[in-house]
Amino acid sequence: MSATVLDAVIVGGGLVGGLTALLLAQGGVQATVLDAAPLLDEKRVIAQTNARVLALSQASIHLLKTVGVWPHIARSMPYSGMQVWNKNGYGEIMFGQASEKTPWQAHILGAMVEPSILNLAIQTQMQQVVHDYRTQVKVSRIEQGNKVWFVHLADGSMLTTKLLIGADGANSFVREHAFIDLDVLDYQQAGLSCAIRTEKPHQHVARQIFLETGPLAYLPMASVYAEQSGYWQSIVWTLPDDYAEEYAKLSDAEFCQLLTAESQHMLGQVLEATPRATFPLKARAAKTYVRDGLVLIGDAAHVIHPLAGQGVNIGCLDAAVLCDALLGDQNRGVWAHTQTLRRYEHIRKGQNEAMMHSMSLLGWLETTVLTPVVWARNFGLKQVDQSNQIKDLFMQQAAGLAGLKNTRYAI
Repeated sequence: MSATVLDAVIVGGGLVGGLTALLLAQGGVQATVLDAAPLLDEKRVIAQTNARVLALSQASIHLLKTVGVWPHIARSMPYSGMQVWNKNGYGEIMFGQASEKTPWQAHILGAMVEPSILNLAIQTQMQQVVHDYRTQVKVSRIEQGNKVWFVHLADGSMLTTKLLIGADGANSFVREHAFIDLDVLDYQQAGLSCAIRTEKPHQHVARQIFLETGPLAYLPMASVYAEQSGYWQSIVWTLPDDYAEEYAKLSDAEFCQLLTAESQHMLGQVLEATPRATFPLKARAAKTYVRDGLVLIGDAAHVIHPLAGQGVNIGCLDAAVLCDALLGDQNRGVWAHTQTLRRYEHIRKGQNEAMMHSMSLLGWLETTVLTPVVWARNFGLKQVDQSNQIKDLFMQQAAGLAGLKNTRYAI
């Protein structure tokens, strides 16, 4: 049996696990981080463009700045506007504004960052700040002891910890081995993603058009080549499974032609597309986020529809609310009290499930071709577009800052 009892072990060193470790370190608590993935090769990551991007909210960017990760982000694309409209109607909403040049800080709604670039930045900062950060580590078993958890590693060693944090993604080993059940909602749809270059510049606007088959999003992304800056976007297209499969098989020329037509020449011709990837769309929610001395965060606790691009942001809010509660405990001379973990669950589970259900409803509303629904939706979009008050409310929700309101990380 290992002699040292650790304060916290975090399984998973991605964005949410890494952010949690860095927030705790900032508050004077060193967690041991166990990551199954190897260290990223900086040159290789920077040289390659990732076809997918994460739409980071103002709240997520604020948290990454708080822990010193943001300066390590090699490239990102700020966006200052969001445009949403229907193909089978005329409703349209424009949030924020288009910007020909890089938008001013005050106008930025968020930033698009490739997952590999973000993971590299997190890793760089963890190497500097987290004393016990281990990569290529496999957890083989976890078991509950008396007020501790035993974490058995594949190399035969064992760690003993007062708090075990599962930040190990949608197929969480920690969740499964803590016998926490999942609610799964299968949308029977797939997401198709790739990077595209368009004839017209994106002007720092994220665009989403609702088609009969599902929403199609154009998300501005940074280009590796300076001369093509402003013309590259990452797309996420929600489609029925069979359509996604069929479209993924098209040649580049056929796909560019199809996308140009389906997007209603949103930014002129689609000139270039990287290879397409598809992924099944399922929402999942853990029935509980907490056991005595164990807590789930990020995708280990919940996976929502990518429609609003909020998955990564609600994971960052999980980290902030959990760390705020834990560090508050520590100041009172206790650590990882079950009531504290339950308080985190109460705050985050309610908010996450509300988001999950609204995304599910939104997904259905946006794909329906029933005329009254289309009419109502267009009317709704027009009403929203004409009401600055409602638009501000939407924007606040998207910014995520309300989720930090009662924490030490509030702005």
